Amino acid sequence: MLKLSGNPDLAEDVVQEVFIKMWESRTEIRIKTSVKSYLFKACHNKFIEKMRESTKETTLLETLKWETLSKLQPEEGTVDNQKVEIINVAIEQLSPKCREAFLLSRYNQLKYKEIGEVMGISVKTVEIHISKALSQLRQAAALLSAVSLVLISGFY
Repeated sequence: MLKLSGNPDLAEDVVQEVFIKMWESRTEIRIKTSVKSYLFKACHNKFIEKMRESTKETTLLETLKWETLSKLQPEEGTVDNQKVEIINVAIEQLSPKCREAFLLSRYNQLKYKEIGEVMGISVKTVEIHISKALSQLRQAAALLSAVSLVLISGFY
């Protein structure tokens, strides 16, 4: 569970909730496979459910964006600040699904299969979204290079 979530607290919460639910419904549960397999699948499903709830309750994209930008945020008025702003604008201009897939991949470091499960789409669709995002961000990087060149030229 820890490998999937990448967050020890979340992994612990998921496992605990699965055990509590299993205990509460112990008289109705009929396990047809091994208990180990049942628990792994139950934890996996609970994690996916929590990720979907998290996406609905709080705007996961905004959280990821601000976490990332806070890590990249340089001092006010610097060239780096302008670069961050251009990247931010480029990310904002992505379609919602494309942006979500990109942020889950790059900043949450989820695998395409995990992203597909969280978003409820196929792995191929995840690949398409991320490919589009990277293409648009490459265009922004080209603009960024041009802006940097102009700014550097202006200092001489």
